[in-house]
Amino acid sequence: MPSSQISGKAYHDATKHSYLSVQLDPNYVDASTQPSSFKVYPKFYRRVKLNLNNPVHAFISLTSAITLEKVYKDDPYKLRVNPSAGALYPTEVYVQVRGIEGIIDGIYHLEVENNCLTLIYELIDDGLESYIIPGKSINGFIFLISCVYYRSSWKYQNRSIRYCFLDSGHHLGAIAASAYLHKKDIQLVFDFDKLALNSDLGFENKEFITGCAVSGEVQDKKIRRLRLKVPFVCGTDYFESNQFIEDAYQATTLQKSRQQKLEYPQFDFDQDKFYQTVWDRRSIRRFRKEAISQEDYLYVVQQLQQSIPTENYEEIEFYSVVHRVEGMTPGLYRGTHLVKTGNFSEKTGYLCINQAIARDGAVTLFFVSDYLNYQTAMQIAGFIGQRLYLTSNYLGIHCSGIGAYYDDETQELLETNKDVLYGMVIGI
Repeated sequence: MPSSQISGKAYHDATKHSYLSVQLDPNYVDASTQPSSFKVYPKFYRRVKLNLNNPVHAFISLTSAITLEKVYKDDPYKLRVNPSAGALYPTEVYVQVRGIEGIIDGIYHLEVENNCLTLIYELIDDGLESYIIPGKSINGFIFLISCVYYRSSWKYQNRSIRYCFLDSGHHLGAIAASAYLHKKDIQLVFDFDKLALNSDLGFENKEFITGCAVSGEVQDKKIRRLRLKVPFVCGTDYFESNQFIEDAYQATTLQKSRQQKLEYPQFDFDQDKFYQTVWDRRSIRRFRKEAISQEDYLYVVQQLQQSIPTENYEEIEFYSVVHRVEGMTPGLYRGTHLVKTGNFSEKTGYLCINQAIARDGAVTLFFVSDYLNYQTAMQIAGFIGQRLYLTSNYLGIHCSGIGAYYDDETQELLETNKDVLYGMVIGI
């Protein structure tokens, strides 16, 4: 059967963890073989150094900025505004700029390591709109998220298809956070001609477009497709193909997502405090088994339930395993509805591949979905995950994403037939 006729669920099921599968394949890797995590176009391409005193530059820079550099076991790590499974950062960002004073109309690669825009394609009467929103022109910005999948599959093998999609959603969430701080609306787009874009942007089989965020003034104007192909540049210093991942991407790209009416979320964060939160966001690796307040927890839940600004939508339902929230009965909740009481901290620690953070936090959350389009659902789960990070950190509560768990046993705890897409923990 062609990969395009295989459902996203089949690919999800093929990457499930179980106690036995993890024991049989613990998946150790040699850290010295890690591929490079930054894509750089040749030095003769024109570049724009991003000046943080320029509001447009600051908006673009904050979508992907390096926020901390540290050394772990003699290896340097550059942590960013967006979290990533294993700190492998498979995502890249491209931004089309049209009608913005001081910047040539063109498609740029955001060179994160050097905080600059690299002009990879100059626009005339063509552009990205014809692939994404045919018949329209955007005066403003079109952000594309892509995944250089080998950065993740080098370590996580087939299951990295999940992490590429989740990381893409997190990166879209980072774009949304920067847009909020710079008083811009964005719309997420998931259903568009990604395969043609991959070809015309010169990605070959080594990189693929996952999601898009549009910000600007929409005009009724026909824009033609790119008149030239962008030359190929590899996003890693070496590459090993994975046919499972390429097939899974192809199949989930061709399927349509559910649709909804476009609605924008309404946040009321203190701007300065929220900016600092974006800059300071970290994935915690240890909790002190302390309780959080019910008020803070309910505030977090309220923000998770805010609108997702997209017409292409897959509904994400979340379950909370409450361990330590003042004034709340420990147990399993669907949203804020108590499903069953009990102390499940040891159970969630076990389910999350014996990770202590899932046992010691205040609340372990699981995102589930009964989706049509797996790729869209996973990205929305990651997008909501970024919202959870920023909201909890804004309140002084720590947070960490968990992509590894025993899938079927987690479904049993939650008493759901829906696929478990993501786990997260918050606490002190």
